[in-house]
Amino acid sequence: MHLDHAQIAARIPHAGSMCLLHEVWAWDENHIQASAVSHRLIDNPLRGPQGLGIAAAIEYAAQAMAVHGNLMSKSGTATPGRLASIRGVRCRVRWLHLVEDDLTIIARKIMGDDAGMVYDFEISADEEILVTGRASIALSPL
Repeated sequence: MHLDHAQIAARIPHAGSMCLLHEVWAWDENHIQASAVSHRLIDNPLRGPQGLGIAAAIEYAAQAMAVHGNLMSKSGTATPGRLASIRGVRCRVRWLHLVEDDLTIIARKIMGDDAGMVYDFEISADEEILVTGRASIALSPL
Protein backbone atom coordinates (compact mmCIF):
# COMPACT_ATOMS: atom_id res chain seq x y z
CA MET A 1 0.00 0.00 0.00
CA HIS A 2 1.92 3.01 -1.27
CA LEU A 3 1.31 5.86 -3.71
CA ASP A 4 4.07 8.10 -5.03
CA HIS A 5 3.68 11.73 -6.13
CA ALA A 6 2.69 10.86 -9.71
CA GLN A 7 0.05 8.37 -8.54
CA ILE A 8 -1.35 10.98 -6.14
CA ALA A 9 -1.49 13.63 -8.87
CA ALA A 10 -3.44 11.21 -11.08
CA ARG A 11 -6.12 10.90 -8.37
CA ILE A 12 -6.80 14.56 -7.52
CA PRO A 13 -7.53 17.64 -9.63
CA HIS A 14 -4.40 19.48 -8.44
CA ALA A 15 -1.84 19.63 -11.24
CA GLY A 16 1.86 20.40 -11.34
CA SER A 17 3.34 22.01 -8.26
CA MET A 18 -0.15 22.45 -6.77
CA CYS A 19 -0.15 18.72 -5.97
CA LEU A 20 1.49 19.17 -2.58
CA LEU A 21 1.72 15.60 -1.29
CA HIS A 22 4.86 13.54 -1.75
CA GLU A 23 3.53 10.08 -0.95
CA VAL A 24 0.72 8.15 0.69
CA TRP A 25 1.90 5.18 2.69
CA ALA A 26 -1.22 3.89 4.45
CA TRP A 27 -4.98 4.03 4.16
CA ASP A 28 -8.10 2.11 5.03
CA GLU A 29 -11.81 2.85 5.01
CA ASN A 30 -11.53 5.48 7.75
CA HIS A 31 -8.10 7.11 7.49
CA ILE A 32 -5.16 8.05 5.31
CA GLN A 33 -1.51 8.80 6.11
CA ALA A 34 0.62 10.86 3.74
CA SER A 35 3.81 12.87 3.66
CA ALA A 36 4.89 16.13 2.06
CA VAL A 37 8.19 17.83 1.32
CA SER A 38 6.89 20.73 -0.78
CA HIS A 39 6.55 23.03 2.23
CA ARG A 40 10.31 23.64 2.01
CA LEU A 41 10.29 24.64 -1.68
CA ILE A 42 10.90 28.30 -2.47
CA ASP A 43 8.48 28.01 -5.42
CA ASN A 44 5.63 26.42 -3.44
CA PRO A 45 2.50 27.87 -5.09
CA LEU A 46 0.99 28.77 -1.70
CA ARG A 47 4.06 30.61 -0.50
CA GLY A 48 3.81 34.38 -0.08
CA PRO A 49 6.54 37.03 0.15
CA GLN A 50 7.16 36.25 3.83
CA GLY A 51 7.05 32.47 3.43
CA LEU A 52 4.56 29.64 3.72
CA GLY A 53 2.11 30.43 6.49
CA ILE A 54 0.66 27.71 8.69
CA ALA A 55 -2.82 28.17 7.17
CA ALA A 56 -1.47 26.40 4.07
CA ALA A 57 -1.45 23.22 6.16
CA ILE A 58 -5.20 23.04 5.64
CA GLU A 59 -4.64 22.55 1.90
CA TYR A 60 -2.21 19.70 2.63
CA ALA A 61 -4.87 18.03 4.77
CA ALA A 62 -7.58 18.67 2.16
CA GLN A 63 -5.48 17.02 -0.55
CA ALA A 64 -5.02 13.94 1.66
CA MET A 65 -8.80 13.82 2.11
CA ALA A 66 -9.28 14.08 -1.67
CA VAL A 67 -6.91 11.16 -2.24
CA HIS A 68 -8.75 9.19 0.42
CA GLY A 69 -12.08 9.85 -1.28
CA ASN A 70 -10.65 8.64 -4.56
CA LEU A 71 -9.16 5.51 -3.01
CA MET A 72 -12.46 4.65 -1.31
CA SER A 73 -14.58 5.24 -4.42
CA LYS A 74 -16.10 2.01 -5.64
CA SER A 75 -16.12 3.30 -9.21
CA GLY A 76 -12.47 4.41 -9.13
CA THR A 77 -13.56 8.01 -9.68
CA ALA A 78 -14.34 10.09 -6.63
CA THR A 79 -17.28 12.47 -6.55
CA PRO A 80 -15.93 16.02 -6.83
CA GLY A 81 -15.88 17.80 -3.49
CA ARG A 82 -15.07 21.14 -1.97
CA LEU A 83 -13.96 22.27 1.43
CA ALA A 84 -17.16 23.48 3.11
CA SER A 85 -15.86 24.38 6.57
CA ILE A 86 -12.89 24.15 8.88
CA ARG A 87 -13.37 24.07 12.63
CA GLY A 88 -11.34 23.75 15.78
CA VAL A 89 -8.04 24.48 14.05
CA ARG A 90 -5.12 24.65 16.45
CA CYS A 91 -1.78 25.82 15.11
CA ARG A 92 1.40 25.36 17.09
CA VAL A 93 3.77 27.09 14.67
CA ARG A 94 3.44 30.15 12.45
CA TRP A 95 5.44 29.15 9.36
CA LEU A 96 5.55 25.85 7.48
CA HIS A 97 8.57 26.72 5.36
CA LEU A 98 10.71 26.80 8.52
CA VAL A 99 9.87 23.18 9.37
CA GLU A 100 12.96 21.20 8.36
CA ASP A 101 11.48 17.69 8.54
CA ASP A 102 8.98 16.11 6.18
CA LEU A 103 5.35 16.71 7.05
CA THR A 104 3.16 13.80 8.10
CA ILE A 105 -0.51 14.28 7.27
CA ILE A 106 -3.14 12.09 8.90
CA ALA A 107 -6.85 12.45 8.13
CA ARG A 108 -9.47 10.37 9.94
CA LYS A 109 -12.97 10.12 8.50
CA ILE A 110 -15.48 10.76 11.27
CA MET A 111 -18.62 10.38 9.17
CA GLY A 112 -19.76 10.53 5.58
CA ASP A 113 -22.59 9.96 3.14
CA ASP A 114 -23.51 10.91 -0.43
CA ALA A 115 -23.69 14.60 0.53
CA GLY A 116 -20.34 14.95 2.23
CA MET A 117 -17.77 13.87 4.77
CA VAL A 118 -16.22 15.08 7.97
CA TYR A 119 -12.57 14.44 8.77
CA ASP A 120 -10.33 15.19 11.73
CA PHE A 121 -6.81 16.00 10.59
CA GLU A 122 -3.38 16.30 12.11
CA ILE A 123 -0.15 17.51 10.55
CA SER A 124 3.12 16.84 12.29
CA ALA A 125 6.86 16.82 11.67
CA ASP A 126 9.33 14.66 13.56
CA GLU A 127 6.48 13.56 15.86
CA GLU A 128 5.69 17.17 16.85
CA ILE A 129 2.08 18.10 16.11
CA LEU A 130 1.94 21.35 14.12
CA VAL A 131 -1.77 21.67 13.25
CA THR A 132 -5.00 19.88 14.13
CA GLY A 133 -8.57 20.52 13.09
CA ARG A 134 -11.80 19.24 11.58
CA ALA A 135 -12.87 19.67 7.95
CA SER A 136 -16.27 19.24 6.33
CA ILE A 137 -16.24 18.28 2.67
CA ALA A 138 -19.35 18.91 0.54
CA LEU A 139 -19.70 16.50 -2.36
CA SER A 140 -21.08 17.60 -5.72
CA PRO A 141 -23.19 15.08 -7.65
CA LEU A 142 -21.74 14.08 -11.01
